[in-house]
Amino acid sequence: MPALPRLALLAVLLCPLATGATPPPALDDGWPVADPARLGWDTARLAALDAAIADGAAPDTTSVLVVHHGALVHEAYFGGADRATRHDTRSLTKSVTALLVGAAVDRGLVAGVDAPVLGFFRDRRPAHPGAFKDAITVEDLLTMSAAWECDDNNAFSAGHEERMYLSADWTGFALDLPERGYAPWQARPADSPHGRAFAYCTANSLLLGAIVERASGMPLADFAGEALERPLGIVDAVWKRASEGTGMGGGGTEYRSRDLARLGQLLVDGGRWQGRRVLSARWIDAMTQVRARTPFEADYGYQLWRFPFAVDGRRLHAWTMSGNGGNAVFVVPEERLVVVVTRTRYNRPGMHEQTRALLSDYILSALP
Repeated sequence: MPALPRLALLAVLLCPLATGATPPPALDDGWPVADPARLGWDTARLAALDAAIADGAAPDTTSVLVVHHGALVHEAYFGGADRATRHDTRSLTKSVTALLVGAAVDRGLVAGVDAPVLGFFRDRRPAHPGAFKDAITVEDLLTMSAAWECDDNNAFSAGHEERMYLSADWTGFALDLPERGYAPWQARPADSPHGRAFAYCTANSLLLGAIVERASGMPLADFAGEALERPLGIVDAVWKRASEGTGMGGGGTEYRSRDLARLGQLLVDGGRWQGRRVLSARWIDAMTQVRARTPFEADYGYQLWRFPFAVDGRRLHAWTMSGNGGNAVFVVPEERLVVVVTRTRYNRPGMHEQTRALLSDYILSALP
C-alpha cells in the first residue's frame, strides 16, 4: 500500500507542533468526547497527522475525525472548513444507500435481498429483456455483481456513469443495459471468489435508491431523513437527484463531518445509536460480510469496501465508505474505531491510496 513520503513524515514528527493533540470540544450534539492521552493514544502522532496535512501531505483535506469506543477523540479541520461545513461525499453516498435498503428491509417494504430488481419497475419495459435481467436481484446491485454490462472503471463500458449522466432518464438507462460478456481472460462469476464477478457500477446504486423510493412511496431524501438521519441526529443533509427526478443513491450527498462519524458508529454498534435501535443488527452484519473480491486489493460487502492494514505486526481490516477525491469513513470493528476523512481532490489519481496512508501511517499507528 502506498505510504506518505517518509521524509515528510519524519519532518512533521520533528515539528514543534507535533507535541500533543487537543481533545475535541463537547457540544450539545450527542457526541461524547474523550481525551486521547488519557485513553493511551500517541497524541504526538495525532498532532503530526494534522501538521502533515497542513504541510500539504494530503492536498485538499478538509477534515479528519477519530472516534474510539464511541467517543470523539480527535477532530481537525483544514482549508477553511469547520464543523458546519457540508462535504460533497461523492460515492460515499453508496454506502448510505445500502443502509437505507436495510431500513426498507427492516420495515418489510422490501421483501429481502433476493427480491428481483425488475419487480420494482413493472411500469417499465427495459431494452434487452431476457432471463439474465429477470434474475438480477437487490443483492446483485448491493454487491456490484449484476449481470448487465456496466463498469465505471472501463471507459468503453455501455453502463459507464458518464454516459448515464448525459441521459434524460438515469433509471431507464440502467434498466436498459445489455447483458455483460466476458473476454477469454476474464473470470466469470462461477470462477470468481464468492461466485460473483465484481464490476463497480454507479447505475447499480442509483437503482437501489430508486427501489427504496418505490418501496417506501417517498422521495429518497425524505425516507433517509425519517429512517436514518433524524434518528442519528443528522439534520440538513443535501441529497441530489437524477435527471428524471429519482433520488441519487449513487453519489453526491452532502454531510457534515460529525454526521459522517455517526454513520460509521452505527456500523460499529450493530445498528444502534447511543442505545437506540436504528437498523437491525442482522442488516449491519449482512452489510459487513465479504461478498465479492475487487481488483483493488480489497473485498466488498454491501456497498462497502474492506481494506487490509498491517499495524505493528497485526493485521486489521477497515470497512470503508469511499468517495471520489479521497473521501472516506473507515470502520475498524475489532478496535471499535471510526475515522472520517473528507477531501475535495476530485478526479485525481491516487487519492484513495493517499487517504488510506493517513489512516495507516498516523492513526492506526497511534492506537493505544
